[in-house]
Amino acid sequence: MKEGLLTDRQKEVLRYRKQGLTQQQIADIIDTSKANVCTIEKSAMENIRRAKETLDFLYTLDATHLCTIPAGSDLLEVAPFIYREAAKLGIKVKYDTISLINKLRESSPERFKARHIRENIEVYINEEGDLYFG
Repeated sequence: MKEGLLTDRQKEVLRYRKQGLTQQQIADIIDTSKANVCTIEKSAMENIRRAKETLDFLYTLDATHLCTIPAGSDLLEVAPFIYREAAKLGIKVKYDTISLINKLRESSPERFKARHIRENIEVYINEEGDLYFG
């Protein structure tokens, strides 16, 4: 039965992968081929990516574009930059520096390499000081 954007099979495969099992081990457990497990996992990850993009859009509907963090930026220099840009709009960011950095990293871990940002990140802020990253 499908609830949400993932089928029961996709959920099962992702749970096994989270436990550290290989695609072949999962295939043996659920009695299918490794190629099928690969396809199931790939479809699940695509569904998750699309859901995340949809949520990002929803969260930014009531937010203002604050700034763009350029690729190559040092993560430790990002928080002061965001605070300055928010101050120009008269909005106080509701996160301290560590929380802001963690929120940013959690939003898209693939965009970071150590302390550096791999690609431009759009930053949005709402009137309550919540930040969203696109």
